[in-house]
Amino acid sequence: MIELEGLPELVDPVLIAAFEGWNDAGEASSGVIAHLESAWQAKPLAAIDPEDYYDFQVTRPIVEMGEGHTRAIIWPTTRLSYARPPGSSRDVVLLRGIEPNMRWRSFCEEIIELCRELGVELAVMLGALLNDSPHTRPVPVIGAATDEGLARSINLELSRYEGPTGIVGVLQNAFGQAGLQAVSLWASVPHYVAQPPNPKATLALLRRIEDLLDIAMPLGDLEEEARAWERGVDELASQDSEVAEYVKELEERKDAAELPEASGDAIAAEFERYLRRRNNNTDS
Repeated sequence: MIELEGLPELVDPVLIAAFEGWNDAGEASSGVIAHLESAWQAKPLAAIDPEDYYDFQVTRPIVEMGEGHTRAIIWPTTRLSYARPPGSSRDVVLLRGIEPNMRWRSFCEEIIELCRELGVELAVMLGALLNDSPHTRPVPVIGAATDEGLARSINLELSRYEGPTGIVGVLQNAFGQAGLQAVSLWASVPHYVAQPPNPKATLALLRRIEDLLDIAMPLGDLEEEARAWERGVDELASQDSEVAEYVKELEERKDAAELPEASGDAIAAEFERYLRRRNNNTDS
């Protein structure tokens, strides 16, 4: 581990983590971290030494030009920052990384060791997967938790997935093995519009984080960007009758599967978010 600014004393910190690559359809989950880093003006904390975890022929370093035509090498790695959200009594550690190519268990051990030093006892892992959900409906967010009570407290639909996993699943399991709480939240990205960015999925993850942590999330322009993204996909779909028919079929399938109480739950959750943001604005 390379320390950038030393280890500060944080207040009841929680970790929010996302990784680019296999776990990040539409760059929806890494988009959350990038958004929060900017909105909260997060300060650099630490970075993982990439030498042991990345194959640089697969994940290549990047050359950037600096002042005076000097060149700098930006190595692929995982970086951590921290911030105190406005109106919150706790700190947040933000982790944004690239899924490592090797030695995943050692990689997870390094992250957990640092989290212990910082006092982190809860980690929120973010991911996004390709799915047959229609772009015109609310983004489904499923997940898993080391504590079933924690999952129930936010009405999290638990994933029943079995099969290959990525670093998000491995890291969550490692947190549980270490006796720390962890939740993973996965947004469903329509497979027929997989290219990034996907602000609608990023927005859905932010709202779920808000429910879980009871911290008002800064949405900025994301709501308008999500609406513009949906309008753009609508326009593209309307230009191809086969795609339009397929989207209609997905909509009908989705609507038929929805439980009657689902809309009521969604309204209640949105009202709670409204109250949280209003109280936060009043306090500030």
